[in-house]
Amino acid sequence: MIETRQDAGRARAGVMTRRGLLKAMAAGAATVVLPPPLRADAERPPRPNILFIMADDHAANAISCFGSRLAKAAPTPNLDRLASEGARVERMFCTNSICVPSRASILTGLYGHRSGVYRLSDKLDPKARNVAKLLRAGGYETAVIGKWHLKAEPAGFDHWRVLEGQGRYRNPKLKGPEGKKVHEGYCTDVITDLAIDWLKGRSSGRPFLLLCHYKAAHEPWHYAKRHASLYRDTVFPEPASLFEDQSHRSAATRDKGYTMETMAGRMVRPGHVPERFDASGLDDRQRRRKAYQHFLRAYLRCIAGIDENVGRLMKTLKRQGLADNTVVIYTSDQGYFLGEHNYIDKRWMFEESLQMATIVRYPKEIKGGTVNRDILINTDFAPLMLDFAGLSVPADMQGRSFRANLAGRTPAGWREAMYYHYWTHQQLRPAHYGIRTKRYKLMHFYGNAAEGGPDRDAWELYDLEKDPREVHNVYADPAYAETVKDLRKQLDGLRREVGDTRAVRPGGASKPRKATQKPRRQR
Repeated sequence: MIETRQDAGRARAGVMTRRGLLKAMAAGAATVVLPPPLRADAERPPRPNILFIMADDHAANAISCFGSRLAKAAPTPNLDRLASEGARVERMFCTNSICVPSRASILTGLYGHRSGVYRLSDKLDPKARNVAKLLRAGGYETAVIGKWHLKAEPAGFDHWRVLEGQGRYRNPKLKGPEGKKVHEGYCTDVITDLAIDWLKGRSSGRPFLLLCHYKAAHEPWHYAKRHASLYRDTVFPEPASLFEDQSHRSAATRDKGYTMETMAGRMVRPGHVPERFDASGLDDRQRRRKAYQHFLRAYLRCIAGIDENVGRLMKTLKRQGLADNTVVIYTSDQGYFLGEHNYIDKRWMFEESLQMATIVRYPKEIKGGTVNRDILINTDFAPLMLDFAGLSVPADMQGRSFRANLAGRTPAGWREAMYYHYWTHQQLRPAHYGIRTKRYKLMHFYGNAAEGGPDRDAWELYDLEKDPREVHNVYADPAYAETVKDLRKQLDGLRREVGDTRAVRPGGASKPRKATQKPRRQR
């Protein structure tokens, strides 16, 4: 209920009234920050809309503008166009390369040990503060459509329709406040249809935040029927590390992980990919190579569906006259291995898993063709969106807005390193944490005590300047002794800075005992 003429004016301008703020806080939008004081309409430029598009498991090597070996074989013209009109972000990293924790960090601006979302099985508390709640309280209309995967129902949204769990590619079922409904068609197309319908049906006049989250390209790789013949005759270039000699690795990673052999075993079963895999009569080397080609065809067909639908979204923005005043962000919840190190999947701190392929378009501020190489992390997304919305960033958020970075004005004192922690102990992928600077990557694997053996305390160091493919572990090399000493000191400092000063107990719970020091924002 609007009780005063001033309140009515604020509501029409899309700004939260104090009565509305108190109501929102009572509904769980805790720690809401009031927007800046109103100026006369003539002096206040319209705040931009925000369209946040997120894929699942989209490797940077599967976006042609990132310049990978697959750029010519599997172009992504719509994503490339988005980058040519905005910024390609080359060093956006996830703080934990697994779906649920990364998505929670994007929404909350917090590391998993602060949000309470450590592992795939955890859920984001609906009462927790998130960026949608803050933007909604600040006058934005908010919506999320597509993959949610945070277990509990979405909170902070005026409109939501999300997949149940992972969802399915064919005739997906989406749920919302009004219930569940099966939508005929291919999942990526359906999510885009619903997003476009919402954009066209808006009538509030307020700026909007729309999260459009695709299921693709998560396994199983069921592509759209129209792409069944795509890449049928293509032979994809192999990664240089497909047949990596892992003798340089520590016991924590040597001969471990989900490999092409793992994939071959899955693809012979019905349902994992539409086309069955047949390795009969092949030796081990031939089998690995064929599994790589077979997997990549299905995966990249899913990517083709994403690229087409990003193009549809951009056409809609332009037809609605919204393109110039909408910040468009494209990213993935983490990276993905496409045969590098003979791996599939994610989780590891190796580069292909760590990197989140990110593109940002906002022509009012970002020059087309910009390439940003600052070290950014997924906790930076929430502060970025708040910054564009003209709202204050809560002091305890652990990320920073990179709005100035995208405009070519990297703030003084910007971070020179990032901290990573994968919490889940698994036989093939042990828990580990580490530091990534512009040149080096140091990883500490603390393993699983149930296995026994030396992997319970193993270290690896990679010189990314000399070894960008990470195939030479130099941790024990005497020439890097001082580097190891310095990086371990930096790593300890980062752990204290983000508040992850817990004693890691191999084989114990993935949530070791609480830190004693109050965390500070990571710079």
